[in-house]
Amino acid sequence: MHIARTRRSVAASTAATAALAAAALATAPLAGVTAAVPHTKAVPATAGHTLVHGVASPLSSEQCQAKWHIACYNPLQYRTAYDLNALYRKGITGKGRTIVIVDSFGSPTIQHDLDVYSKQFGLRSTKVDVVKWGKVPVFDPKNSDMTGWAGETTLDVEMAHAVAPDAKIVLVETAVAETEGVTGLPEMMDAEKHMIDHGVGDVITQSFGATEDTFPGFDKGDFSSIKKLRYAFQDANRKHVTVLASSGDGGATDLKADGKTYYDKPVNSWPSSDPLVTSIGGTQLHLNDKGQRVKPDSVYNDYGSGGGGQSHVFTRPAFQNGVKNVVGARRGTPDVSLAAAVNGGAWIYSSYDPTAIGWDVTGGTSEASPLFAGIVALADQAAGHRVGNINEALYDLSKRSAHHDKSTGIVDVNDGTDNSYEGVTGYKAVDGYDMATGVGTVDALRFVPALARATHRG
Repeated sequence: MHIARTRRSVAASTAATAALAAAALATAPLAGVTAAVPHTKAVPATAGHTLVHGVASPLSSEQCQAKWHIACYNPLQYRTAYDLNALYRKGITGKGRTIVIVDSFGSPTIQHDLDVYSKQFGLRSTKVDVVKWGKVPVFDPKNSDMTGWAGETTLDVEMAHAVAPDAKIVLVETAVAETEGVTGLPEMMDAEKHMIDHGVGDVITQSFGATEDTFPGFDKGDFSSIKKLRYAFQDANRKHVTVLASSGDGGATDLKADGKTYYDKPVNSWPSSDPLVTSIGGTQLHLNDKGQRVKPDSVYNDYGSGGGGQSHVFTRPAFQNGVKNVVGARRGTPDVSLAAAVNGGAWIYSSYDPTAIGWDVTGGTSEASPLFAGIVALADQAAGHRVGNINEALYDLSKRSAHHDKSTGIVDVNDGTDNSYEGVTGYKAVDGYDMATGVGTVDALRFVPALARATHRG
């Protein structure tokens, strides 16, 4: 799985606007509006094509509904929805903590774009420290591979900053595009291990992944090609660095090695499926223009579908023993979920493509992972130390939440919708843990201090 499956953009060109207005949402997701939402290809089919153009300034949710029949949200709405403002008033802003973002190629305009994004919404900007890992090629705005990753980079940086405005951001740009199977992953894992070994970063967010079945030897039951790549996560676990990964946008299925077609059976993707990683799934928010919920969150399954299911590589880790009736003998994903739906997607600003400078509405679990990275940075600050591998604490808090302990900040998502995709039956959101949204979502005002307490190291 490469980034095209975890980042979905709605075009805002004149042609796309007309197409969206004409489309009936009762049909298949954006049926007849392929000009507006890119299809997945082996090369990221996101920004940089005629199907994605920027608008001059972001619209309100009400305006988006009228113009494109979708909701669209800005960081101020997210801050209200996730109960972040009270934390900021207490001084919990991510100050003194570092979020590491890993993307192939990166974006040549990321600092400028973050500055514009921040100014638009009255936020403080922050310096993005860029680390080039390997011989990163010169950016070519006509290269769809590079522009796809630049779009992902933009989303990652702006979402992390939206939640943790005073956290330091380190963007690691690798020189080889991650696609399916092993390709691009050794470079990413080497870069992550280097950051960890040099004390750079408290939380790492990864909006990428590859279907387990596409790794060499998988069809013969040989999982060594995946397990040999775990060294960065093992290092992170020892040094108390939190590692996150997007669960994907293919529901219970995912892409084959060609990067175009989907398996007709349930599959999972790595690194999201790794027990040393916290898998971040997706929800759909339902907010008014002030960011207040008009109804509870639901499963993300509008223009993609939040990834989830059983790993075929990893057995059930101890932290999931309490949900073995759901995951069985295997590692189940996701663990927790945040905003990912395109109908309710995030405004982002970019200028790396001179033909599409401006604002886009973007979603996918690529959005959810950096959002959650910001929440982890807040918890690191509140705790006064790295919270590290949070999986055991996350499930312990969920267990307490099931007994009506609201102090945990865990908010169940149980609207009953499933995350079926590409003809493969998905998983329904039910009371408690499920493989559609994990333990659910979070109220940060309660969750951040609860996580800080649960990961106390004496």
